[in-house]
Amino acid sequence: MRLLHTSDWHLGRSFHGVGMLDAQRSFVDQLVSFVASESVDVVLIAGDVYDRALPGIDVVKLLDDALVRITEAGASVVLTSGNHDSAIRLGFASRLMERGGVHLRTRLEDLDVPVLVPSSPGSGGTVAIYGIPYLEPRLVAERLGVESPSHFDVTKEATDRIRRDVGLRRQEGPVFPVVLAHTFASGGITSDSERDLSIGGLGAVPLDLFEDFAYTALGHLHGRQELAPNVRYSGSPLAYSFSEAKHRKGGWLVDIDDHGGLEVQEVLWEAPRELAILRGTLAGLLESPEHSWAEEAFCQVTLTDTQRPAQAMEQLRSRFPHTLVLSFDPQGVEAKEAATYSSRLAAAEDDLGVCCGFLEHVRGRAPETVEEAALREALESVRLEEAEL
Repeated sequence: MRLLHTSDWHLGRSFHGVGMLDAQRSFVDQLVSFVASESVDVVLIAGDVYDRALPGIDVVKLLDDALVRITEAGASVVLTSGNHDSAIRLGFASRLMERGGVHLRTRLEDLDVPVLVPSSPGSGGTVAIYGIPYLEPRLVAERLGVESPSHFDVTKEATDRIRRDVGLRRQEGPVFPVVLAHTFASGGITSDSERDLSIGGLGAVPLDLFEDFAYTALGHLHGRQELAPNVRYSGSPLAYSFSEAKHRKGGWLVDIDDHGGLEVQEVLWEAPRELAILRGTLAGLLESPEHSWAEEAFCQVTLTDTQRPAQAMEQLRSRFPHTLVLSFDPQGVEAKEAATYSSRLAAAEDDLGVCCGFLEHVRGRAPETVEEAALREALESVRLEEAEL
């Protein structure tokens, strides 16, 4: 049995204001090609399929196209909902879609209802794939019959239900359980583009909740990582924050043999653009040949000039046209006397001093000669108008 573990597609998400739909289409193309070339039996999507509960029409169409193409390539799909998805909307027509090989696990009632697939033809062993959607403790604790509305308690109840079902099925033959779960498991490394799964407390659940399963396909964290040989995050297929600049985006190809033996290989997806985090003076960044690799990358830039350069973003984009984030961290500047903005305004000798002080405050550098002259002229014009009234 060959599984492809993915998660956190976040279809419809943007990257610092840049639409990512074309990049997401490219990912789908790669995934479909991989499914066909590697004879993948089942594609797992462990939550956050969409980026929002009400995705746009073009986003829904992209998922529809992806599911059709995956099944045409010869694989089934098992998909759970994440904290970004609307479980009700994502799970619409689940019974009908199951006939076409797309298995949606978005309801509490289906926690212990697995997708059953033979480990290999005629082997007698069965891979049972269970889906745990994102469980918001305050909303599901009562329905699951647990007293404490915590991530631990609701997840433990979900995994206990799965274990009981596995135990019953093993009375009839070998069963190798695979679990999809959209959660924050202890030991996972976070990045900036995930949203906290809990409010007012830690949302992490202990790793040992999943230790009895043949494989656990986790979703929510965007960095691909191994928590245990049989418990892993696939990460998101694309980077959704600059904190993911060093991630190698991909998934996991999981093979389960007739005896429940596990073999896992990394899968890599090609990114549409690299991510570059650059730091230095404006002149250094514009002139240094060592930054040539970043000219086609999405860039996050920190300028260290002692004064903020004029039209900094425009100048940066002359070399790095895809600069999306710009910040300033002046280096080598002598410490100025600590004073509030209001106290510095009070010390200004005239209206021109107030205007120049404001400009320096918001821009980080004093006005140039031509700017100061323009301010002086504007103030004088106002005085003349007042004198004529």
